[in-house]
Amino acid sequence: MQHAVRSRAAIRTGLTPVPRPRTPGVTSLIDADALRVLHRAARTLLDDLPDLTDRLVALLEEQEPAYRAAVTKDPAATWQEAHRSLRHSVASLLDPRGARDAARRCSWRIGAARAEQGLPLDALLHAFRLGGSLVWQRLVEETSRAAPEDVRLLVHVAADVWNFVDEHCTLVADAYRQTEWQIGRRRENRARLLAAGLLDGTGRIADLPEAARALDLPEQGRYVVVALTGGPPARADAARAAAVPPGARVHWHAGPEVDYGIVLVGAREGLTEPAQPGTTASRAPLPGLRIGIGSPVDGLAAVGEARGLADTALRICPAAGGTVRLSDQLPAALVVSSPELGRALAEKVLGPLLRLEPADREVLLDTLTTWLECDGSAQRAGERLYCHRNTVLNRLRRCEQLTGRSLARPADVVEFSLALTARRVLPD
Repeated sequence: MQHAVRSRAAIRTGLTPVPRPRTPGVTSLIDADALRVLHRAARTLLDDLPDLTDRLVALLEEQEPAYRAAVTKDPAATWQEAHRSLRHSVASLLDPRGARDAARRCSWRIGAARAEQGLPLDALLHAFRLGGSLVWQRLVEETSRAAPEDVRLLVHVAADVWNFVDEHCTLVADAYRQTEWQIGRRRENRARLLAAGLLDGTGRIADLPEAARALDLPEQGRYVVVALTGGPPARADAARAAAVPPGARVHWHAGPEVDYGIVLVGAREGLTEPAQPGTTASRAPLPGLRIGIGSPVDGLAAVGEARGLADTALRICPAAGGTVRLSDQLPAALVVSSPELGRALAEKVLGPLLRLEPADREVLLDTLTTWLECDGSAQRAGERLYCHRNTVLNRLRRCEQLTGRSLARPADVVEFSLALTARRVLPD
């Protein structure tokens, strides 16, 4: 009587129609007679339980495709499940109080087991309804055979019979959904552990196939890791959407301070790197959002390396927010990868400028930075700084005099550029 769902009208084997339950009223002698008839028929069903089980399994094979596959795969286990359920159901007709807990435990175990196996819930509920309809039909058949005049009394217990079926359908659905939720949690936790292992480089080679399945990413592919932090806490989805273009295959791993996206890139996905091109950090798509995009690597096994590259790009991002692709900021990446050497270079090259009065210092450093960004054009630098080109040249000569370096010498220009980068990207 506990064995799965769909409406009773869906049973296409000519089962006896279920009479409309009477409205509950006062207990009478009719109720006692009805229970007597019910118990007599139920005892016969209990003796014929193997045959009843065979009939239910045949119904399941005929009417429920999901169970048809289960019967084909493991007929003995399916038969035993149906047998246990029917035995507890019929026993509950004879002793509702004594058999109640065992019947409930049986239904709960069936719901949990079928959730673990991935049987659809509607198929499971259909099976319980089929079982209930079959038991009712056999009760009517047995009463008609043994005492046809008593069939009319069964209407007085119909409500109890179908309330039992409804109760166990609810119970099995609860067990199924709770188990399904637990399975989902286990999968999420396992996927999180596998992603964390890939990102920090501690994952085992043997786990790569499982990680590929759990993250829905190919084991062999070209990957970029995107690191993002900051931005409005309530707009995490918007931040991720800003970091990775629509249509990209990506697995997001949330960390305590930084979120990481493992992004599949390549010609097949129509992507190269998930960011807009540019040679400097682009404007933050959300206030305070910082996005670092590493360089591509080959295979999930190299995701740990890609994460390190993304962290380097993130360290280059301005504190106010922005997007940095590592491939566009390699000199800055060199500096942040060795901050001690970067600070030493900045002090050696820019030291005399850094010790000037703040206003004077910032004018000279800003002029030098702008001149380098303008490819050594004093004219364009003057336009950006709103001053004459000669003013730019005078300031540059003063920088040369204070530092003892020449902007006409390529090696000195490289040192100036790296030193200014170190001052920009390294915290004081």
